[in-house]
Amino acid sequence: MILHLVILVFGSVIGSFLNVCIYRMPRNMSIIFPSSRCISCNNPIRVRDNIPVISYIFLGGRCRYCREKISIRYPLVEALNALLYVIVYWRYGLGWNFIVYCILISSLVVITFIDLEFQIIPDRITLAGIPAGIMAGSLLLPDPFMRASGLGFKSSITGAVTGFSLYYIIAYLSLKLLKKEGMGGGDIKLMAMIGAFLGWKSVVLTTFLGSLAGSAAGISLMVFRGKGKGTLIPFGPFLALGAVITLFWGQEILLWYLY
Repeated sequence: MILHLVILVFGSVIGSFLNVCIYRMPRNMSIIFPSSRCISCNNPIRVRDNIPVISYIFLGGRCRYCREKISIRYPLVEALNALLYVIVYWRYGLGWNFIVYCILISSLVVITFIDLEFQIIPDRITLAGIPAGIMAGSLLLPDPFMRASGLGFKSSITGAVTGFSLYYIIAYLSLKLLKKEGMGGGDIKLMAMIGAFLGWKSVVLTTFLGSLAGSAAGISLMVFRGKGKGTLIPFGPFLALGAVITLFWGQEILLWYLY
């Protein structure tokens, strides 16, 4: 129980840093300098005002200096990242797997919130993530569908190639046949990264789950908000969701499907 609490706190602290990445990356700002500060009045944020989730609650969701509202995204990202770290520990225990999967999870969290707001997926994450995933898959990681055996170099490379090729073909056909961009370059590189970390079978399941979630979201927008077919919905967050579900429950989903 104590270890769970430690991981929860650690995940929330990392989540606080992820908020910096989410705000600064799409604006081409350094994620290191300057230190955290209010985006409205530019006053530096004190340590006591930068405690994940707790500071947001005690400040009433407002800046101490200018009293401008702080986006609910900040505590949401901190809490979400913390919870996901605990689930990683629950599924895979401590060790190298925990570290690598936490890095993957945090990368997907950053990608999700940037894509939701800006409809872009930073190359700085995906292009670095592809070789990192291949290296980790070759040396450390288990196969999400067969945790007793390692993923291996071949499966990791195949996963990256499958993810890239499948989504490149979808984007190409969409552009040629439908005369519109159905898949962005960021999605293509994201799936290559996911495939590198999780293998080719995960590319298939992630695609299915992401498409299912994306369809449900699209239908919900049309029904409850009256938004039409022309509304652009970023696909990256749904692919990230599919990858997370695959990472945690891919083996169970496969067994359920087969038996």
